[in-house]
Amino acid sequence: MDYKKTFEKYDGQTDFVKTTVRPAIDGSQKAALNRKGNVLLNAGKVEDARRIFQTTGYSDGLARVGDHYKAQGRMVDALKMYWTAPDRTKAEPIVIDLSRFISSLIHEDREYRSEDTPNE
Repeated sequence: MDYKKTFEKYDGQTDFVKTTVRPAIDGSQKAALNRKGNVLLNAGKVEDARRIFQTTGYSDGLARVGDHYKAQGRMVDALKMYWTAPDRTKAEPIVIDLSRFISSLIHEDREYRSEDTPNE
């Protein structure tokens, strides 16, 4: 599929188009990009580093971006980075916490609904 032709009608728009095809990058280009991503991450330019790491598939970099998000309390964003990395060891505690949170919301909703139900 020619993605360039498919999406050229969107030129100039800032919308994000996600594809599952990674650009062809040779080993030396990937290493150079990962080094640049590390420099950006160390300089606090997390989003720029994230884009590079996602492009190259650099798992350690993605996990470190996840660590940054987690430190900021951005747990869903952290989970996304850990899952993409893939770093299941770091992802699992977040999945468990989010599962507990969702379960508590469901439980609260059931209690609320049962209180609203008139006794007959």
